[in-house]
Amino acid sequence: MAASMASQAVAKGLRIATSKHILLDKAKCTWLSPRRWLNLQEYQSKKLMQESGVAVQRFYVADTASEALEAAKRLNAKEIVLKAQILAGGRGKGVFDSGLKGGVHLTKDPAVVGELASKMLGFNLTTKQTPKEGVKVKTVMVAEALDITRETYFAILMDRSCNGPVMVGSPQGGMDIEEVAASTPELIFKEAIDIFEGVRDDQALRMAANLGFKGALQRQAADQIKRLYDLFLKVDATQVEVNPLGETPEGQVVCFDAKINFDDNAEFRQKNVFAMDDMTEADPTEMAAAKWDLKYIGLDGNIACFVNGAGLAMATCDIIDLHGGKPANFLDLGGGVKEKQVYEAFKLLTADPKVEAILVNIFGGIVNCAIIANGITKACRELELKVPLVVRLEGTNVHEAKRILTESGLPILAADDLDDAAKKAVAAIKK
Repeated sequence: MAASMASQAVAKGLRIATSKHILLDKAKCTWLSPRRWLNLQEYQSKKLMQESGVAVQRFYVADTASEALEAAKRLNAKEIVLKAQILAGGRGKGVFDSGLKGGVHLTKDPAVVGELASKMLGFNLTTKQTPKEGVKVKTVMVAEALDITRETYFAILMDRSCNGPVMVGSPQGGMDIEEVAASTPELIFKEAIDIFEGVRDDQALRMAANLGFKGALQRQAADQIKRLYDLFLKVDATQVEVNPLGETPEGQVVCFDAKINFDDNAEFRQKNVFAMDDMTEADPTEMAAAKWDLKYIGLDGNIACFVNGAGLAMATCDIIDLHGGKPANFLDLGGGVKEKQVYEAFKLLTADPKVEAILVNIFGGIVNCAIIANGITKACRELELKVPLVVRLEGTNVHEAKRILTESGLPILAADDLDDAAKKAVAAIKK
């Protein structure tokens, strides 16, 4: 039970709730908060790859059925693949509210592309990763379909243990790499990259050989590996994952599908990349929270969680679940929090009709507990809080914070520790 609530938060983007970073500029100290994790549509990732000389399928993007039909004709390909563009996975097995089944279709007839696009564009596509009502499709990608004789897996990612980027590859591509690692770990190959040297020729050739490419294809694959590393650096990526990196019957090495993760703190020098951010699929509450440097993830329960730090947020969700409650959200205040942020956080939490109680769980390391207490009392009075409020504070200036809460005269349930706080929050709902 506890693990299930934690995994929901992780699945919806726990990475956005990571710790803050300090930049020192002479005598000035500035807090930089990571923004919402950037997520690009498939065609946007492919465009970035194209610009770095990475081999991808020929493709066009269309916003209307007539544009899709024209794109299919322009491709002049033996076979065409039409893909609905949404940020959720599982598109191939998804269902449209137009009645069309599948967000990915293959055809040899360009005329069919127009017909299919007319049943995709403007309609909601529901997959295992979308909300129940699905996500409206506004764009489709019309691409050349290529046969794949062999699929491999290749990725470049930042790795703490190696203090820098690492190449990871496997000749077993086109499937879940975690399954490969668990069942056949000998088929996972790693190469640490020296950040000053970059990917050496011998490293790229060795990785290509480990992926099973032979002869001229080995050198071609090695070239693609080096180009992918150039892209990795160029866009300040934290991960470039290609699955599959495929081999075609015509003797081409092609990146058929790719996932790129970006360092959000590099937005200031990656303005063109971050301008691609598609906010239309973002949760409105998450977007409102981001304006105040709050990290919010909505869940299905009725006890709002108001915490600082991703780990503490996970622990709070889990212990609520352990005591028979259900977290309504995952809200992380982060480090350098101000009273105004506390107030705005309460506005977000109380606006959720599912919330029947609020649990505040703050450990004041960087955070001054007195600031939290002042923010809480201001929010309770001005928002006329109607639901039970449980508060557990520890750390910096906690005695002053507890005095503020006690003298406020507000009906706040004080808790001695996290276990006590969770019990009181669950009990308050059951009354």
